[in-house]
Amino acid sequence: MAGTETHYTLDLPKFDKAVKLLIVVAPYYKDIADDLIAGARAVAEKAGASVDLVEVPGALEVPSAIGMAYRMADYDGFVALGCVIRGETTHYDTVCNDSSRGLTRLGLSGACVGNGILTVENREQAVVRADPNGQDKGGGAAAAALHLVALTRKWARQTKGMGFKPSGEFRIAGETEGPASA
Repeated sequence: MAGTETHYTLDLPKFDKAVKLLIVVAPYYKDIADDLIAGARAVAEKAGASVDLVEVPGALEVPSAIGMAYRMADYDGFVALGCVIRGETTHYDTVCNDSSRGLTRLGLSGACVGNGILTVENREQAVVRADPNGQDKGGGAAAAALHLVALTRKWARQTKGMGFKPSGEFRIAGETEGPASA
């Protein structure tokens, strides 16, 4: 049973420059979302980070909102919050898999995302996981985002180049040197 396990938790990173986080929450289960938000805010405050909050209709919209903010706004990291409780249909699987996949893709593209979207079998599991004085999954998602921000800042100072750098002359395939023939 996972409730009796103990887990190692990393200390929060220290920052020399303020961190700005965006929490994107799907408040479908409002009481659970409120607990997740409280946990995320507390961890952000402990790390000295400022927080903005936006709400979206459901867990499937969380990655889209984060993707838009990643491209168009000025945030260092993102905290995805929400809750999906198994129902009678396969919609649960779609929402869980696609929201997680969307957040993972954002992370792989460079966004510092902490995933706090709960995927549970029943309400009781959600309540335990969301409770800021319990498993505090909202706080854990904020901590994950902060750790990724710290890594981004650490590696941004590196002088090693990244990606493709052409050497020599650049020429478009099929072009010839000299004047065009008539």
